[in-house]
Amino acid sequence: MKNLFHSFLSLFFPDLCVVCSERLVEGEEHLCANCLHLLPLTNFHLQPENRLEEFFAGRIPFRHAAAFAYFVKGGSIQHIVHELKYKHNPFIGNFIGTLCGENLRGSSFLADIDLLVPVPLHPKREKERGYNQSLEICKGISAVTNIPIDTETLIRKVNNISQTKHTRFARWENVENIFLLTNSASFQGKHILLVDDVITTGSTLESCAKEIFKAAGTKVSIYAVGAAG
Repeated sequence: MKNLFHSFLSLFFPDLCVVCSERLVEGEEHLCANCLHLLPLTNFHLQPENRLEEFFAGRIPFRHAAAFAYFVKGGSIQHIVHELKYKHNPFIGNFIGTLCGENLRGSSFLADIDLLVPVPLHPKREKERGYNQSLEICKGISAVTNIPIDTETLIRKVNNISQTKHTRFARWENVENIFLLTNSASFQGKHILLVDDVITTGSTLESCAKEIFKAAGTKVSIYAVGAAG
């Protein structure tokens, strides 16, 4: 009955690919098969000392850094992230997170990861959006890898203004000291995979990592859906 109802609705409100806006066919979800096939994967998780690791080198003592795909203006990842953050569509976050998990599964990148930690939103911002987009991505990764998610230990204590139009230095200033560990014992001795939607300047992830390192013996790796190509 549910499938019949969905089929009836799709006659008038068809599901469209979030990248190319073509109508999805049965078996497709969020992305058409062609756009899914053409996602610009980085495969950074298979490359020691990849471009993203070079980008963060000397800034924070990370273990590994990777991104699922390249983020370019007008590209598929920009469409997906825009849908996730601004079109009130948390489901695509879970979907793309599942793709990330499948891409990472079996690789050494995840070998000793203990916890997935999404970059936190301030409670006010999360209430406005209705969800934390990085958490939705983590849910997809966790569903594939069975790595647990921690959303309680690292929180955002300051509701800072949007980073979108800031310079690199202004972005760093905007996120300095805005995160807080609520219980450092929860992270002690753990290898944390810090997850975000897109890496631009890396300032937010850097600020998160610095706070995480206040827990003794903690290791941090970095992962995002998109990174600048």
